[in-house]
Amino acid sequence: AASSLQAHHSLAGTYDLNKVERAIGVIQKVAFTNPHGALTIDIKGGDGVVKTWVLTTGSINVLTNAGVSATGPNRLKQGDSIEVSFNPSKNGSNLGFLRSMTLPDKKEVEFAPN
Repeated sequence: AASSLQAHHSLAGTYDLNKVERAIGVIQKVAFTNPHGALTIDIKGGDGVVKTWVLTTGSINVLTNAGVSATGPNRLKQGDSIEVSFNPSKNGSNLGFLRSMTLPDKKEVEFAPN
């Protein structure tokens, strides 16, 4: 059981931790769940094509401690335009690990150092 738990928490196995991408996108869905949340966001690429990305977040506690919640002044909601930085997946899919974001009110929230 310990090895599967370790594999579950191995970010380096899924995400390219040496690469940080930045983008502006529109939130489609936010899941405040444990052990990890998810931010589904539409991001327009340099080619003009909009792609839907799923960015894994920390737990509810990590989000709340960073000042982001499902309710309250820093609530994320569908349709919000935000800037994000994330580690992309190693396999090239539209999956990433959220590092930071700039909320619609320009508040910057960092989850991990870039």
